[in-house]
Formats: sequence, C-alpha cells, structure tokens
Amino acid sequence: MISFMAEVAKDLTAGTIGGAAQLIVGHPFDTIKVKLQSQPTPPPGQLPRYSGAIDAVKQTLAAEGPRGLYKGMGAPLATVAALNAVLFTVRGQMEALLRSEPGAPLTVNQQVVAGAGAGFAVAILATPTELIKCRLQAQSALADGAVTAAVKYSGPLDVAKQVLRSEGGARGLFKGLIPTMAREVPGNAAMFGVYEALKQHFAGGTDTSGLDRGSLIIAGGLAGGAFWASVYPTDVIKSVIQIDDYKNPKYSGSIDAFKKIVKTEGFGGLYKGFGPAMGRSVPANAACFLAYEAVRSSLG
Repeated sequence: MISFMAEVAKDLTAGTIGGAAQLIVGHPFDTIKVKLQSQPTPPPGQLPRYSGAIDAVKQTLAAEGPRGLYKGMGAPLATVAALNAVLFTVRGQMEALLRSEPGAPLTVNQQVVAGAGAGFAVAILATPTELIKCRLQAQSALADGAVTAAVKYSGPLDVAKQVLRSEGGARGLFKGLIPTMAREVPGNAAMFGVYEALKQHFAGGTDTSGLDRGSLIIAGGLAGGAFWASVYPTDVIKSVIQIDDYKNPKYSGSIDAFKKIVKTEGFGGLYKGFGPAMGRSVPANAACFLAYEAVRSSLG
C-alpha cells in the first residue's frame, strides 16, 4: 500500500509540473484555435471575422494585448494538478496491470491501451474545465463587431456560477461530455502509443531509460501532434456544443452538430483552427513530456 501511494505521489508531482509546462507553452495557441472554431459562419458575400490564425492573433493583440492570448487560462491552471494527476496516475496503474512482471517494459500496443484508459478517466474531469475555458475564449469571437472586452463572463468562477444557476445545475457543467470522451480516449491512445513507439525507435529497443532530452522532446512533440491529427473534428464539435446557447440551442447534440457543420461549411468546417492546434501540440506536449520524464526520473 505504501509503495502504491508512493508511485501515485510521484505521478501526481511529475504530472502536475508537466501539465503546467504544457499549459504555459500552449495556451495562446489554444485561444486562437477556439476563436477560429467558434466564429459565426458569415452571411453570403461577407468575410469571416478572422481570415486565419495570424489575423486572429493580430486582432486579439490589438484589442486585448498579450493578456488576450491567455484568456481562460484560470480554469485549466486551477485544475491542471487534478487533470494530470488522473492522466498520468491512471496510465501508471494501467501499466502496472498490463505488465507481465514487475519492471517489465510495455509494448506499444499496451501503451495504447493504457492511454485509452487514462483518457476515459481524464475526460470526466476535463469536461467542465473545457466548458469554462471555451466560454471565456469564445465570447470575444462571438461578440458583434470587432474583438472587444464586451464580456458576459468576468472570469472562470463567473462562468461556473452562471451555468449552475441557469443551465440545469451541475449537469450544465458537463455539457459536451460525449465529444470530450470521443476526443480523450482515442487521442490519448494515439499519443501514448506514438510516444512509446518513438522512444523505442530512438533507443533501438525497449529500454528507453537512457534517452537524451532531445529524443524526449521530439517524441513528446510528435506524440502531441498524433493526438490532434487523430481526433480534431471531435474537438470542433465539442467546442461548438459547449458554447452553444442554452435557451436557444443551435445543435441538439454531437451528431446534429456534425451534420450542420458539414452542410454549411463542408468537411473543412471540422478542421477550423487545426493549424493553431497542431502548432500548439508539438511544443506544448514536448514541454509536458520532458518535464514529466525529468521530474519522474529525479523522484526515482
């Protein structure tokens, strides 16, 4: 029991620091991704609010300054410890269950299974956090006219209060749970599978304990890219559902959102913001995995 708790504590500590590194590096990219995902479809003959990722960055900086790129970071920062504790601890415990004997290295396929299990667990915690983050990031994109500080929500706690009060109580905070699950389970399966495959490739075998930082950075960055490449359309659907108006919803559910996006915007609509997402995933996940591995190794 003591050994189990020690392992959990190590994963908690390393996962928390890795998550913080990921958030600091990646959040500005995430803000631009959500702005592009959530901007309304323009009427015929009119241009969209943002012509692309660079334009979204320029407009955000002009209207809100650098702080605008970090809008909505309070919610994930407040829960980064819990999310990464669950992700890395569940993964660690699933690794222990899947090993043929203590200390035995896992195959790539076993890491895929461990990643899927960790993704299922983390999706439950991630859903309310994602909802709060997306509401804060999207409100300026949804406002009429230029990006302004016109706010419906003053911050993460205000989002939570308004949702609890007027959107069905605690159930309202879990709006988008199904597409979040559909993102986290296969996404983390792909991410941890690719991460392990690349580490074993660089190490020339299953013993990856001697890999240098450069190899870990490359493996972590490409693993993060694999996450988004495998599940991006589900993230778009999750975002539009979570920011949808409660009283006058545009979408009745995930399938309806998929159909309406494809009908009005084509399949390209399912990849709005893909560039910023990929631009974020590589450096952010490289930072996350490097920090996790360094801390986990130092803790023994």
